Amino acid sequence: MNMNETLQAFGPRESMACDVVIVGAGPAGLAAAIRLKQLAAGQGRDLSVVVLEKGSEPGAHILSGAVMDPRALTELLPNWQELGAPLNQPVTRDQVLFLGDTGAFDTPPFLIPECFHNQGNYVISLGNLVRWLAQQAESLGVEIFPGFAATEVLYADDGKGGSSVRGIATGNLGVGKDGVPTSDFQPGMELHARYTLFAEGARGQLGRQLIERFRLDAGRDPQTYAIGIKELWEVDPARHQPGLVVHTAGWPMDSQTYGGGFMYHLEDNRVTLGLVVGLDYANPWLSPFDEMQRWKTHPRIRAFLEGGKRIGYGARAITAGGLLSLPKTVFPGGALIGCEAGYLNAARIKGSHAAIKTGMLAAEAAFAAVAAGRQHDELSDYPAAFETSWLHAELDQSRNFKQWFKKGVYLGSFMTGIEHWLLPRLGIKALPWTLHRTEPDHTRLKPAADCPQIAYPKPDGRLTFDRLGSVFISNTHHGENQPAHLTLKDARVPVAINLAKYAGPESRYCPAGVYEYVKNPDHSDRLQINAQNCVHCKTCDIKDPTQNIVWVAPEGGGGPNYAGM
Repeated sequence: MNMNETLQAFGPRESMACDVVIVGAGPAGLAAAIRLKQLAAGQGRDLSVVVLEKGSEPGAHILSGAVMDPRALTELLPNWQELGAPLNQPVTRDQVLFLGDTGAFDTPPFLIPECFHNQGNYVISLGNLVRWLAQQAESLGVEIFPGFAATEVLYADDGKGGSSVRGIATGNLGVGKDGVPTSDFQPGMELHARYTLFAEGARGQLGRQLIERFRLDAGRDPQTYAIGIKELWEVDPARHQPGLVVHTAGWPMDSQTYGGGFMYHLEDNRVTLGLVVGLDYANPWLSPFDEMQRWKTHPRIRAFLEGGKRIGYGARAITAGGLLSLPKTVFPGGALIGCEAGYLNAARIKGSHAAIKTGMLAAEAAFAAVAAGRQHDELSDYPAAFETSWLHAELDQSRNFKQWFKKGVYLGSFMTGIEHWLLPRLGIKALPWTLHRTEPDHTRLKPAADCPQIAYPKPDGRLTFDRLGSVFISNTHHGENQPAHLTLKDARVPVAINLAKYAGPESRYCPAGVYEYVKNPDHSDRLQINAQNCVHCKTCDIKDPTQNIVWVAPEGGGGPNYAGM
């Protein structure tokens, strides 16, 4: 009896019907849920909305810088200040630095491009905002189920050779490492809905399947990503500057690698900081985690941290392709919202306002459809509304950002200045050119023999740290007796190709020490996967040069439990 037959022996899955099911309790998913309930209340309608969250609670898996533009939040909840939204620290000053090995060039304020201006924005913990949004959603009658991972899309045959999404199924609980149900086994549940909104974040497991099944990315530029490595520090009050927002370019990365650092001063002597590295980098010896540790040693960064204490760590993939990589966002029975689709504005390094706005737009389209008695068709009003929105105009203005930086940090910085500083001052609102890219990130690695090795210094345990100690403070946990959520399509590929040609890049691009090459008793090599360390950043799913790694959601509730991030 195979595993599926074994599971079927426990009987059929229970099912639950609702009007709209939302996968992911992040800013997009919760904004959609809130807007649906607002519209229903305005018409006196009874609308059932269910939100599934794979983390142990809303916000547990949320990781972002974050400097937030409150525009979309104000549209969603105009009285957010009265309701106690955790936007406590207004931005007080912007600083843009070009770092050398030891020195730095401070960009004069009048030369800072518009995309790096943050007046009116707030330095926040996005995780705390998401927890607050969940409270607002529940107060309106939204049902939120944390600790339940949506692992399967349910389809209905339309009788014409096509299919539509009719809901999702959650993963089974209590399955052992060997795939056999334990005494604690609980089968997953099916949630059937008129419409299903997918808000899993960047490189979502189900979103990726939907894009492939419905060919939603046809005719679009390949999506491109970055990894953000983030730490939270409690610093010496004498070194704290509440509301200071710092962005850096240049050192420690080479001039051909897209990326940069950030440091945002929160309230209560806390500072959030990190490094963003484009996952289209070419040198397989590069380690984003170690680049971030090295970045902290620069005198301009170290000056804020000395005498402080690191209190949080995390990592997450970021969509960076922008408007040109945006897939079709609707399909029969559902839609992609937020970073699931890739609405983040890389030029502004902001995605939460876009997530909230697209969640609202999709909710408005879904509500109109349900009110009209429709189900399982395309919510065409959603992309149509996006096309005429302020968000589309914003993303259109930034459409070339990543493409310019792909050509090098110096040209990228120069052209960003042209597009976001000079042209607005000349009264030119529409960009006169468009750049395209054709290669996905995983194809960009060069053979290790053709690239210089990078010698990273050992961590000192005060300012710089190792991976495992970092994972420890991310509060990451996965049940010991559950199937590994990271597997290989072909176990021979890592040694035969990744190690032989690229010197085993997965041991460096993973920020959590999940992948390491070890010796067998006969001195041959093998790839060991320490799935328990995984912080769900999705970097391996994106950067693996052979696309041989399979990432699926583990048992619900597993993964990091970020606090204050």
